[in-house]
Amino acid sequence: MTKVRYPAPAKLNLFLAIIGRRADGFHDLLSVAAPLDWGDELEVESADQVSLICDAPGVPTDQSNLVLRADAAFRQVTGWKGGVTYRLTKRVPAGAGLGGGSSDAVATLRALNELSGESLDAAALGELAAGLGADCPLFLAGAPVIMRGRGEVLESMVAAEHARLRGRRVLVFKPGFGVSTPWAYGRMVARPETYAPAAEAKARLQAWRAGDAPAEELLFNAMEAVVFAKYPALPALHAELHRRFGLRPRMSGSGSASFAFLADGTEVGPIADCIRAAWGPTAFVMTGRLA
Repeated sequence: MTKVRYPAPAKLNLFLAIIGRRADGFHDLLSVAAPLDWGDELEVESADQVSLICDAPGVPTDQSNLVLRADAAFRQVTGWKGGVTYRLTKRVPAGAGLGGGSSDAVATLRALNELSGESLDAAALGELAAGLGADCPLFLAGAPVIMRGRGEVLESMVAAEHARLRGRRVLVFKPGFGVSTPWAYGRMVARPETYAPAAEAKARLQAWRAGDAPAEELLFNAMEAVVFAKYPALPALHAELHRRFGLRPRMSGSGSASFAFLADGTEVGPIADCIRAAWGPTAFVMTGRLA
């Protein structure tokens, strides 16, 4: 029997400008996304048939799960017919904007490629990942990337840029509710003034890349406008965390998770207490570091 394990890290959108809607119905974006050193884990073991087991209640284990969708896509492209059992240890909450499902899909592709004897090269694996979702290709990089198009066009950061991000400690927190990504994009379509002007977004990102400003100066998320309008609990807590602790939180992706950079010596307990006092005991709180 052959068994492999792959991490499926969460990601944060440090910079997210939604520039406009494309003729094909997707959106053009400009983003800097960075994986965390924390997330799900996928164990893949040779078996007689294909099955998915997940330790988190409520997570679907049928074809709606991106693990099995990635499995089907890999088989269609490669013709590989081996049976496998997937065991997914789920830590990344759903509806958070942290890319958990997309990361699981990429871990699946990596595992199957290994089990099949490297059936696909890096380019083919990237193309297959892009077909599964806009966030998927970034998880193949394993480091911060600049995303363009609908997320499938990636550019690696140079060493000096990466050095301003690598290892930064972050607090990630999420209320008990999630936000639907299709809903958030739909609201932007209805409110086109929330799109980020392309020239301004490009200039802002280029200025950060060309200078030596810390990661805090990069943070931006155009989707906050529509999400905060429906979920005022998010900006209210952001303001409270800034007032009490000097934090500068931002939402990741379409939410509902937010994050803030922490100094290495910062005590998390009082901040977590503040978050749970505002959002209740079901609020998710964790700390990690950028990869």
